Formats: sequence, C-alpha cells, structure tokens
Amino acid sequence: MTDERIKSILQESKRIAVVGISKNQERPSYHVSEYLKDQGYELFFVNPTADEIMGQKVYASLGDIPVSIDVVDVFRKPEDVQPIAREAVEIGAKVLWLQEGIVNAEAEKLAREAGLEVIMDRCMLKEHQRLL
Repeated sequence: MTDERIKSILQESKRIAVVGISKNQERPSYHVSEYLKDQGYELFFVNPTADEIMGQKVYASLGDIPVSIDVVDVFRKPEDVQPIAREAVEIGAKVLWLQEGIVNAEAEKLAREAGLEVIMDRCMLKEHQRLL
C-alpha cells in the first residue's frame, strides 16, 4: 500500500467503524478514536461488552451499524480478525484497516478477494499525522 493511496483513503473516508474500542481511556483504541473524532470522522464503535463509549452508542457487531461504513479499523488480536474481515465484506465496507501489531494473511486474502483494500500493521492516527 503506497503512501499516496493511504492518504487518499484518509481523505475520502468519512465513516469509520472502530472494532475493539475499549472503555479504558488509557488504551490505544480509545486514544486513536478520540483523535479521529477530532479530525471530523464519523465514528461507530463496535464492542459487544459496552453500551456507550465517549457518550455514544456502541454496537455489538458491524452488522448492527445502521449506515454504510468506509473503513473498518480493527483493534483486536490477529487471531480474532478473520470473522471481522468477513463481516466487513458483508456490510460492504471499502477498507479493512488493521492497527499496529495486527497481521492476518487469511483475513487480508478474504477481504481483498471481496474487493476491499487492506492496510495492516499501521496506526491510523500515525498515518493521518504523517500524511495529512
């Protein structure tokens, strides 16, 4: 994935589903989500163990989100990503973004074969700061 393409994704995307956001404000998922929200992205949180985070509704799954999603930003263990990739395909997301430290070749293959772009092992906050 080229820097130019990542920059385009960051500029074109409006709605981001954050899968695995934590209620704990010290966690990277919380910090990254705060930053993305401050940058004007519309965020949708997915965490089956929470009802509300940052004052907004949290969904149990990607399929529960009532609007179309541009980017599925994943904060989960690599071994948990394949079902998320499948859900991202099912909801018609455009991009599967796996945060730093998350690599799953099977999930990448599944998403790419369905037409999604895949970014792995990169932090959305860091890429936004670096490229925009």
